[in-house]
Amino acid sequence: MPQTIGNPLSWTAQALGRSGSHLAASARELGNDGSTAPYVRRLDMSDIRDALAEGWADFTASRSDVMFIVMIYPVVGLLLVGIGLQMSMLPLLFPLLAGFALLGPVAAVGLYEISRRREHGAVLVMAFYLTALFVTWMLVAAGIHKVTLGDGVPVSLSAFAEQVLTTPGGWAMILLGCGVGFGFAVIALAISVVSFPMLLDRHVGVPVAIATSVEVLRRNPRVVLTWGAVVATGLVLGAVPLLLGLIIVLPVLGHATWHLYRRAVG
Repeated sequence: MPQTIGNPLSWTAQALGRSGSHLAASARELGNDGSTAPYVRRLDMSDIRDALAEGWADFTASRSDVMFIVMIYPVVGLLLVGIGLQMSMLPLLFPLLAGFALLGPVAAVGLYEISRRREHGAVLVMAFYLTALFVTWMLVAAGIHKVTLGDGVPVSLSAFAEQVLTTPGGWAMILLGCGVGFGFAVIALAISVVSFPMLLDRHVGVPVAIATSVEVLRRNPRVVLTWGAVVATGLVLGAVPLLLGLIIVLPVLGHATWHLYRRAVG
């Protein structure tokens, strides 16, 4: 009987479904605080440059404190790669690593002073939203592979690379996967560009934080999309040496995100 690519994420989706009602109740509670969306400022490209400079300054001033926090990010990434290889998920390794970037704001929360207890519940709800988005992306990526290249498991990495790069189905998978992945990235950017630091900085509910984040993108599309490209490029460069570069890249981006939020939200 031929081996096919299963769906190892189904149990995760089921677990998310079981916890959905509890988190939905938490979201409603966190959102009903009567808060209104704050004023969103106009940004320009100099704000990105200055935020990165300030993020680097924060990192160099407290690198011993943040190194331990962000070590978990590359470690978890490598574990996911290992699990993917063991479970014959080779076609999903790239979506797995690319989608893992969707969880970057969650990993950086420690850099936004996660110890502030009154916002802890809101952060968990936001983390649930991004995790659900990540799982959805993985399910969609699996579907794209099935539609374009079928169910079969590649016999080797080189065979899979040849199939992707030299066949019409592989080209279709690249184009469709990148297009859909870009859509997921924009959604993640829209809901998280300032929401996590805002939840830790102000007593607002999750809906207000998300609405403010989307408004920042609406008022500053060029700057926010450029920021998203900067983050994506940094994560790719940091992932090259076995994800170890993320030990530096992630805290710099995390601190810079805080400073960009301070510039964007009045």
